[in-house]
Amino acid sequence: MSDSRTPEEGSPEADNSPERPPRYEQVIRWAEYIKTHPPEVWGPQQNAVVNGQIESAQAVDLSAEDRQRVREFADAELRKADEDANG
Repeated sequence: MSDSRTPEEGSPEADNSPERPPRYEQVIRWAEYIKTHPPEVWGPQQNAVVNGQIESAQAVDLSAEDRQRVREFADAELRKADEDANG
């Protein structure tokens, strides 16, 4: 899955510097972190990130039509994921 604000790896816009590891490595690091720390430690950290994302999304001024288009897209993606998971 791609974030529209993040260039695809290998594209001319991609930041391939060593200071910014690929997201996959960050996900692996987070998975290892939550395996070695109790939920009481990482839970509030994760909540802060999720809450920040929600606040950012709420701050975006979208029309009712745009919100509906996004909702329909998300519903279609979820249906497709369910179909893929269930065969």
